[in-house]
Amino acid sequence: MRTVGTILFIILTLFSVGVYCDNVPTTVDDLSYKNHLGIFVADPYVLRVGNKYYLYGTSVSSVGFKVWESTNLVNWEEKGFAFSKLEEGNEWGQGDFWAPEVIEYKNEFYMVYSARDSDGHLKIALAKSSSPLGPFKNIKAPLFDDGLSNIDGDIFVDSDGVPYLFYVRDCSENIINGKHVSQIYVRRMSENLLDFQGEPILVAEPSQQWEGIGEEWQWNEGPFVMKENGIYYLLYSANYFASSDYGVGYATADNPEGPWNKSEENPILSKNLSLGVSGPGHCSVIASPNKSELFIVYHTHAFPKAPSGIRVLNIDRIYFDKMGRLKVIGPTRTPQPLPK
Repeated sequence: MRTVGTILFIILTLFSVGVYCDNVPTTVDDLSYKNHLGIFVADPYVLRVGNKYYLYGTSVSSVGFKVWESTNLVNWEEKGFAFSKLEEGNEWGQGDFWAPEVIEYKNEFYMVYSARDSDGHLKIALAKSSSPLGPFKNIKAPLFDDGLSNIDGDIFVDSDGVPYLFYVRDCSENIINGKHVSQIYVRRMSENLLDFQGEPILVAEPSQQWEGIGEEWQWNEGPFVMKENGIYYLLYSANYFASSDYGVGYATADNPEGPWNKSEENPILSKNLSLGVSGPGHCSVIASPNKSELFIVYHTHAFPKAPSGIRVLNIDRIYFDKMGRLKVIGPTRTPQPLPK
């Protein structure tokens, strides 16, 4: 008799290989595409290496992370597991493998991810590979342990070469004034990414009305940091991941360690149930093949009328206006020009 865990593993595996995607075209014709893109993945992150893109995300959470490859950000080919706990040296994580991100750093590829430790806490770990396809092997797991649950690591390497880890103190154990609150923190990293300099610095916490600040459970999570014209931009998600109200906001700063100021125009990406868009969030940003456009890569609920943890991949155009404000052209469900 199969256990519930086994059944869930089979279901997640089927979703991850696109069994349910046969009737979801990604390219409408030779010049356009249409969301969603038919890849069942949550917390998507895209890395560009040369003329190829690599997609990572929460896919088979009981085992590890799959990876997909593309040349145009629209048509993706699954390449198997980039990271698996079944590989020798990767036995640390027990489950709940979430939100991987991969950077190219000093001619190697580093994956930061979160998983549940044997003590029951969610923790962040670091793995390394010589290829963006993997296999990634743990080099420090956990990366740190503060006695709480931490998730959603994002390594940002500044233009001066200094690396920073942005991450989330998870609301499952982070209780403030009787409320469960997810907060985003930053820590400066050592050059080898294995240690830290200084104490954690609070970056963002729920503070705007759209973020459900009156609720018992509140979220600021899924950080992604980039730099434009000397300004640092932090994209983050708020609200419960399985709620249609999950959405994306951003904050800006003059320094990775802040202070960070949230945009008054938040959220910049939110639900549109009339289009069938529910819970857009947990994003990354990547340039088009000719680098003339930027795209926000994010997930939405696969079944908008019944939001859940089953999510699918989307991309839409994002840009900086003349005032340096971030704007998203979307969420879309109509044919869009292919990335240039």
